[in-house]
Amino acid sequence: MTLRLAGPLLLVGAGKMGGALLEGWLKQGLDPATVLIQDPALSDGMRAFARQHGIVAEDAPQLPAPPAVVVIAVKPDVAAALLREMEPLLGEETVILSIAAGRTLESLSRDLPDTVAVVRAMPNTPAAVGRGITVCVANANVTAAQKRECDALLASVGEVVWVEDEALIDPVTAVSGSGPAYVFLFAECLEAAGIEAGLPHDLAKQLARATVAGAGELLRRSDLEPGDLRKNVTSPKGTTAAALKVLMGDEALKDLMARAVAAAAKRSGELSS
Repeated sequence: MTLRLAGPLLLVGAGKMGGALLEGWLKQGLDPATVLIQDPALSDGMRAFARQHGIVAEDAPQLPAPPAVVVIAVKPDVAAALLREMEPLLGEETVILSIAAGRTLESLSRDLPDTVAVVRAMPNTPAAVGRGITVCVANANVTAAQKRECDALLASVGEVVWVEDEALIDPVTAVSGSGPAYVFLFAECLEAAGIEAGLPHDLAKQLARATVAGAGELLRRSDLEPGDLRKNVTSPKGTTAAALKVLMGDEALKDLMARAVAAAAKRSGELSS
């Protein structure tokens, strides 16, 4: 299904996440002629990518018409100033889709007219390979049509979940927003443990990466609960059981993960306030 919007799309910030979204949109058939990039610090690579696809990328691009969607993909401390500059560009049907971490609906709306539709979204970095997940919350001004447009844009890089309670965004950030880093840390530790157990570095690295990636894909495709998949690998008194006795003893890993997520959620709340 080709991705189409009711008007131009203005991408404000085309860094890693903004660039990943842009690549996903183009793969879904979004007409590059309808996309404009506003980014004074655009990387050479993204500038070349935009040029290759005929996308206008400037510090302040001239819009042919009010944008259907303005995607805010800049750092939170930059977002406020940019939003104030945006007001003259917005049309009655424009929706602001912000992926700026820590910017609440209230703080985003503060720099815009009261009637502007705003969606706050929390994606994660696997969006770069089409395996992301984004959780969204909308203000009262967002129409069903605008919600569908935002959903289509975000679905091009992975799963999309909508929530009504914005308070959920802090724990969402802690689980899925920061979660890829926890998985990468696990891969680091598994590789290091393999080396300590006697494996050559290159082999330990290959095994750790393939195991984490393969287990993740198996989990994605399976209807079974993670605990059931774990049990399927675990033979009584076998090697896996011996390892899990260490990891699960006194619920050590469960407690550690709970404390890590709580710390991330707390910090997300601090950044949002």
